Amino acid sequence: MNCMKRRAITISLAMTLATVTSLSVHSRHVRAREMPQVTLLRTPREGIQPQTVLDRDGVLHMIYFKGDASAGDIEYVRRAADGKDFSQPIRVNSEPESAVAIGTVRGPQIAVGRNGRVYVIWFGSRAHATPPDTIPVFFSRMINSHKAFEPQRNVMQYAKGGDGGISIAADARGAVYAVWHAMGAEPGEGHRRVYLARSTDDGKTFAREVPISPPALGACGCCGMRAFADERGTLFILYRAAAQNVHRDMTLLISTDQGVTFRDTTVGPWELNACPMSTAYLSEGGERLRAAWETAGQVYFDSVEPVSLKVTVPIGAPGESNNRKHPAIAANVNGQVLMVWTEGMSWAKGGSVAWQLFDNAGKPAGAEGHAPGVPVWGLPSVFADRKANFTIIY
Repeated sequence: MNCMKRRAITISLAMTLATVTSLSVHSRHVRAREMPQVTLLRTPREGIQPQTVLDRDGVLHMIYFKGDASAGDIEYVRRAADGKDFSQPIRVNSEPESAVAIGTVRGPQIAVGRNGRVYVIWFGSRAHATPPDTIPVFFSRMINSHKAFEPQRNVMQYAKGGDGGISIAADARGAVYAVWHAMGAEPGEGHRRVYLARSTDDGKTFAREVPISPPALGACGCCGMRAFADERGTLFILYRAAAQNVHRDMTLLISTDQGVTFRDTTVGPWELNACPMSTAYLSEGGERLRAAWETAGQVYFDSVEPVSLKVTVPIGAPGESNNRKHPAIAANVNGQVLMVWTEGMSWAKGGSVAWQLFDNAGKPAGAEGHAPGVPVWGLPSVFADRKANFTIIY
């Protein structure tokens, strides 16, 4: 792998399923020994669109997409808390080549719930749609032995017109939330709704999906979305609205009663009469939920106060934007935050990955990092381990 030569970057290679690059980030304002390590990891088996979850025991769970972006497969691997190598991959989709990743916004997502059970959701390829010319929302969960996944099933029972947004969340009480956006009562993005299919038995069964977003807000048709259930069981859903087809505001839905009722708040306004094909990210760390999104070629993040659930003022990546897209966010136990994003990406075109560390006051710490090699339809994922260090996978 070719890597940019940059000051204060230490590179080491390990023979694993992926190539690992370790980088030490330094700051004039913070002593080097207080700075976390940032490690770059390539997606196993030349996959794209990695999605990661680090569970309470420090086990890393990851899925990624392989094959034709319009009809490919999802693979799952895991790595022990003290391990260096990933497990042998397990195919998630029971029907071969039944997943899609084209456009980056339509890729699969993962959640880990009670007893470490893994859940995966994805848009199905049209060849596997019933009825034809629809986009099914497939779901599968890991079996009790953790050695395979159950046969896939379509959880979209009556909503029509799925396109971009899809996500999955799970809590420690056995609730699993499958979310996506689809058509509303009338045609057009200005009338699209976010739908929720809810399970209370660890994903064994799902209730019929119901619309949960305010009908007046709409939903951006080809934009991704993100769902997350925090340690308290609060459910968050981050998506891009499309009110009157021009108010493309990033909107956060919050439920404190396991998805029965929601309140909404705008976290990133944007006036745009077009679909930007953006993605969103939610993660929990340092006892707070953090959200990341794109607006007008720049990437931002904020956090949610744990008790009041108020959203803080957004923080943007420093420096000039170079078509920044597809942000990912993680915070460690010390409250330090690493935001990661792509640059130079466009339709059917790869780019580079960039990152910036922030201290626990939200101030940039150290220089911005860059590395080439984000593949077509690719995006990064990031997590913080129990030693407060960060790993970027792309």
